[in-house]
Amino acid sequence: MRHISFFFAVSIVIAIPTICICQEPASPDSALQAILIAIKGTTLPLQQAVQIGLKNATSVRKAEAEYLAAAGTERREAGAFDPQLYFDLNYVSQDQPTASFFSGAPVLSTQQTSSQSGLRLNLPTGTQLNLGLTTLSLNTNSTFAFLNPEYDVSGSLSFRQPLLGGFWVSGRKQLAQAERSSEAAKARFDQQVVGATADIERSYWDLYAAERNYAVQKLTRNRANAFVDETSVRAKSGLVGPDQVANARTFLAEQQLELLERDEELDRQSDALASLIGQRPDSVSARFIPVDEPPRDMPAESVEILVERAVNNNLDLQAAEKDIEAAEALASAAGWEALPSINLVGSLGGTGLAGTGQVVTILGDTLPVPQSKNFNDGLNQVVKRDFPNWSIGVEVSFPIGFRSGLGEKDRLNAQVLEAQQSYIEKSRSLEADVRASYRELIHGKSRVDAARDGVDAAQEQVRIGMIEFRNGRSTAFELVRLGEDLAVAEQRYSEALVRTAKAAATLRQLTSGAYTFGGNH
Repeated sequence: MRHISFFFAVSIVIAIPTICICQEPASPDSALQAILIAIKGTTLPLQQAVQIGLKNATSVRKAEAEYLAAAGTERREAGAFDPQLYFDLNYVSQDQPTASFFSGAPVLSTQQTSSQSGLRLNLPTGTQLNLGLTTLSLNTNSTFAFLNPEYDVSGSLSFRQPLLGGFWVSGRKQLAQAERSSEAAKARFDQQVVGATADIERSYWDLYAAERNYAVQKLTRNRANAFVDETSVRAKSGLVGPDQVANARTFLAEQQLELLERDEELDRQSDALASLIGQRPDSVSARFIPVDEPPRDMPAESVEILVERAVNNNLDLQAAEKDIEAAEALASAAGWEALPSINLVGSLGGTGLAGTGQVVTILGDTLPVPQSKNFNDGLNQVVKRDFPNWSIGVEVSFPIGFRSGLGEKDRLNAQVLEAQQSYIEKSRSLEADVRASYRELIHGKSRVDAARDGVDAAQEQVRIGMIEFRNGRSTAFELVRLGEDLAVAEQRYSEALVRTAKAAATLRQLTSGAYTFGGNH
């Protein structure tokens, strides 16, 4: 009923000049423009809205956080192949009672300092290398110690190489997955920037439509008010009955209520845009006011070219490809790791001994004093391998049944299949969305022109209907029907104005910026 009242009010006031109406612009479009100019609020260009939104949009910041987390994971996994220095130092002092003559003292006192140091390195081939040096410094009160203090030094280069682990495939699996996941997160972040821009643009055009609808409703209310004055004059002249005045006043009240609804809708759209860009209008105003006009004519290339561009450039689709590669990195390694474990191990090293010689007497015989050497002499013996050692061996682990390894392989292969199907689903949905947006875009100019012609024709119908009504050849009910046609035409025109611009924004989002014509930024 409220909409019928609106249609009726439009129909009876839009085109008839009266004593009150004559003070307004003669053209409905100029009257509408005057109302639009008078709307109070914080003016906001589309470019500025996009800039503010990309800075404050929570969706963009969340996508950025996910990308930074993925980049951190990649850095962590790459760090697994960084060399690692290690050093351990221990000091032990001990007094121990003895019962053996060969202990060299009734209470044997020892002070021992030991250390382990070296370099560990994991290679992308799965090879584990360890270059280590072990030292021991021993001081004692034993009279049978030929060296006091005594320095023992040993060094070795050891390795472990899996022979059936897939080498690079298995050794780099975590890093390969992290690299692909990081690339996918980066693509999704970039796509979110494009998507947030499109969301802001679509919300901006919704605000534009809400503002225009508010202006149309206010113009209708103003002319409904003028119609009340006119019917009152005509009633005093006896041209119409008092019921017509009552009807006019009823319609005026209903249009005032509808104007409040349009006002609230304008505020809601402004609030939605403010929430999207993360910034409120100035404190002195309650709403944003768009200043840009939606572009009217945006020709597009053929739909097949747009579909191809979307498939080649859409960053969400590229991220889905990286998800497949990340899953394949683990699945490929699982195939190798399901095999028996065969590791080749070995080491190459040397030992050294040094210390200060001490006179040792046993049963009255004095033994020769060993040559005195310092710690560096023992270390040189290790480096020169004066006392070499080496080892080589094989470690074999053969799981019976292979269920654990093959089960993991099956699980990871299923994840690859899931990622592949997700990619196919996204590509199909992307193509459908591109074709739908293309159809809206390609018909944009024709749709706006047709809607404008509809408004002009409806206004002419109302003008003629009002003339016939004033001459007694038409009824109020017929004017209601004409007013309904005009209201629908105005609404379709508002929708047509923003629909093409929103379709262009959607195409830019779907093609990740490859479609750029008609953008305001």
